Amino acid sequence: MECEFPTVNANPDEFKAIFENVKTIAIPGLSPKEEKDSNKVAKYLQSQGYKIIPIYPKGETILGEKVYQSLDDVTEKVDMVNMFRKAEVADELVEIIAKRDDVKVLWLQKGIVNNEAAKRAEDLGLTVVQNRCTMVEHKALQS
Repeated sequence: MECEFPTVNANPDEFKAIFENVKTIAIPGLSPKEEKDSNKVAKYLQSQGYKIIPIYPKGETILGEKVYQSLDDVTEKVDMVNMFRKAEVADELVEIIAKRDDVKVLWLQKGIVNNEAAKRAEDLGLTVVQNRCTMVEHKALQS
């Protein structure tokens, strides 16, 4: 297994502004299984007042929200994409984001790094965070 070091990454000083400005978070890879990290993180973000949009290949609802099979299918405004998929999926995700004019933040969860996709997202004007957990970073700002 090859581990990639994030060469494109927002400064942690920017996290407060990210969480203050984001209202709606699309979550590719949000599992319906409560024991999965993606579900725990999404549930936490929901409890903090964020609207979550589950992106998952099957199912009708997760955490009470309508499930979409792709970010392409989401018609409502999305401020941040918080990805829980394999790193290579970020390439396709950035291509979809490039067709939208609403996404401002691409957040790749802990353990996920894709510098090429991150650079393309940054070139589109997005703030990019890699290899960090949204729940951990949000909780750290609350203390």
